[in-house]
Amino acid sequence: MKKATFAFIVLVVALVFIASIPTSLKKVKASDGYAIVHVDQNLQMMRNGFVLMNDTVHLSGQTPDSFLLGFPYGFGSYVVDCFAYGANTSSNTFPVSLNEPLEGRSGYYGIRIDLGGVPQVFSVVVLFSNGLVIQDGQNASLYTLVFPQFPSLTENVSTFNGSISLPANATYIKGTIDNLTHSEDNLTYSEQNLAAFAYNGSDITFDMADYGMQVFDVNELDRVIGVGGSGAITGSDAYYVTNAQSFSISQIAVQLPAGATGVSANDQAGRTMSVPTEVAANTSRYTLNFTLPVDVSRSTSFIVHYSLPRGSYIKTQSGSSSFSVNMTLFEDLDYYVNHTSVTFVLPEGAKIQSINDLTSASTDINRNVFQETVVINKQGVMALNGYSIGIDYEYSYFWAAFRPTTWVMVMTIIGVLGVVILRRPRAAAEVAVPTGVRIVRSEDLRSFVDMYEERMKILNEIDVLESRAQKGRIPRQRYKVQRKTLETRLDSSTRNLEGLMGVIHSSGGHYSNLMDQLEVAEAQLREVEANVKAIESRHSHGELSLEAYRRLKGEYEKRKERAQTSIRGILLRLREEIR
Repeated sequence: MKKATFAFIVLVVALVFIASIPTSLKKVKASDGYAIVHVDQNLQMMRNGFVLMNDTVHLSGQTPDSFLLGFPYGFGSYVVDCFAYGANTSSNTFPVSLNEPLEGRSGYYGIRIDLGGVPQVFSVVVLFSNGLVIQDGQNASLYTLVFPQFPSLTENVSTFNGSISLPANATYIKGTIDNLTHSEDNLTYSEQNLAAFAYNGSDITFDMADYGMQVFDVNELDRVIGVGGSGAITGSDAYYVTNAQSFSISQIAVQLPAGATGVSANDQAGRTMSVPTEVAANTSRYTLNFTLPVDVSRSTSFIVHYSLPRGSYIKTQSGSSSFSVNMTLFEDLDYYVNHTSVTFVLPEGAKIQSINDLTSASTDINRNVFQETVVINKQGVMALNGYSIGIDYEYSYFWAAFRPTTWVMVMTIIGVLGVVILRRPRAAAEVAVPTGVRIVRSEDLRSFVDMYEERMKILNEIDVLESRAQKGRIPRQRYKVQRKTLETRLDSSTRNLEGLMGVIHSSGGHYSNLMDQLEVAEAQLREVEANVKAIESRHSHGELSLEAYRRLKGEYEKRKERAQTSIRGILLRLREEIR
């Protein structure tokens, strides 16, 4: 009996010891590892409904090689972009991995930041789409923001401070945060001893009158900056936007480069819109009134024209023939743009010497006989990732007289030839005009460019519609109707384009060459689309690893951008020749 009792006691002690091992290891790990001192979280709302969540994390102890941060999984489908950087400078960035497991816990969307054991203070910025903003179905000025109130971390947090920056002039109405304090457009709350793996979704409702915020998607922004021989700078911003809110919109606010003057706008049909109104002095933010309201889930396009001061953007270098154009792009942009293209058109005769491109965007130089252009393509642009570019070039003012002199010479030659022809006796037979050759009218070129741009917009609308359908943001029946409508418009546009392309191609020479280049670029686009579908199918069937899929997808995206840049360059050249 005593032996049995002793054996039982030994067994109990052993079990207690074994059970205490994980706890002891955990304590040793915590003491030898790191602790989260406090986290500062700020949510900032953009004017088109996108939401920036900035978490600044303060650690003590030994910084880990990687750090996990997350939130409830339902918010993951709205993540657009994410990046992390050291607190001292935003240029010191760290690699991030999205949709990572949060230490094996289900129900979380995790983000892994590779710190390399270096900083004890760093920031993680997550961009959410405007799908987290819900407009009231009865009152167009009421909006509700749904968001993760606390970050989901793998360790406890001693102190958490949260804040929400609403758009200017917004009025807080109600919310689900208990200890929320608000003053004007800033809301704050805090939590002591925030538990690990917090799982929370909260919401706030606010009033935003006078179109201070509108839920829309900027699918594309194409900016063209033209530098004249005398240094005059003109600009045009072509927008392609989609209404993502519950009501039609009749106006929109756009951000132009600093110092813009003489602002005007045209709608997608080329009609002159009412004069844009500057929102506030020296802000370069303008309000545009649409010719016709844009209905729910519908898209439209428009172009804003303006002039820029030479002294702010062009500087003369050593020698009278050396110049430099410097511009910071999109630094004040208060909305998110899916794709941007910026084209710098230098004066005829200018020669690019160097480009100081402070961005990881795709930069191309296009050269023809007399003119050089720089094209910059970048995906996903907002104020936080605005960038600067400097272009050094040589230019002689003698080129300013090139075209007038050329025209005078041409007219003189024509006059001389006319006199000679009139004086010579008429030939018995007339010179035959080669068959199959036509002179291209400027009306045909204008129609072709307009139709081609319209076709590109329709294709973009189809892509946006597919994306909304995949995310469940549009009813299936409405998707089918809109898809059928867009396909009908696309078929009609394609047939008309084929006829015009044949007319232009038959003219031979310069225009025929441009049509050949256009066909090559289109073939490249079709090849890229087929390849992307192929790798998506292989990845979904497990035949292609995630790493290989992402690498191939990135390569195809670059090829797609190059082909699209080539197409835009051809359309730009045709547009310039029409003027």
